[in-house]
Amino acid sequence: MILRYWYLLISSWPRLLELVYWPVLQVITWGFLQLYIVQNAGFFAQAGGILIGAVILWDILFRGQLGFSISFLEEMWARNMGNLMMSPLKPIEFLIALMLMSLIRLAIGVVPMLVLATYAFDFNLFSMGLPLVAFFCNLIFTGWSLGIFVSGLVLRNGLGAESIVWSVMFGLMPLACVYYPVSVLPQWLQWIAWMLPPTYVFEGMRALLIEHVFRPELMIAAASINLALFAGSFAAFIWLLNSARRNGSLLQAGE
Repeated sequence: MILRYWYLLISSWPRLLELVYWPVLQVITWGFLQLYIVQNAGFFAQAGGILIGAVILWDILFRGQLGFSISFLEEMWARNMGNLMMSPLKPIEFLIALMLMSLIRLAIGVVPMLVLATYAFDFNLFSMGLPLVAFFCNLIFTGWSLGIFVSGLVLRNGLGAESIVWSVMFGLMPLACVYYPVSVLPQWLQWIAWMLPPTYVFEGMRALLIEHVFRPELMIAAASINLALFAGSFAAFIWLLNSARRNGSLLQAGE
């Protein structure tokens, strides 16, 4: 399955171009904004590239989910999902293949982004050290969990629900507090924000870049929520898959 998706990816230059285009565009846009703020605000000058760091970590989260979902949608667009589900392929094997493909897609898109951030805007993401591993793992597992869940929704409801794949992450963005602390939100929204694993990651990133302190309790909380979220998403996918089989929507992947 991984080779199947890999051959499909490398055989299409528009797909490869798309993986690089948006990350580079974001770094350029936010990078110049970062330079402007550094020149005009002492606080952000001391923050050590906080905006570019947020953009890169957000892109890891977004492309972790999108890379998973795009490989899934390739099967839906090809009307091949029914064939796969009737084969000896197990659902867990299918999901693992999609997760590994999301890592491959993520690497293709993020590597040019990191190079550009380092040499054009003097921000090295790897200067965060080992905490970066905790940030990455929590973000990628959140992306996979959302990818599994929305894929199940599309599987059950057909391509008419395809827009969920593109919109779900942007709906999460304001509550994940990517560019501002949780304290900015109203009190009732803060409770919701703290239920999302990415919120802990971005709070941890700001603590690391501004205060130069790594807060492991934030990463432990994010990992705990991610574990429950991942298990719940997998259970929901299996339930939606069985529902699609019973209702015949597995073979009717149209709008």
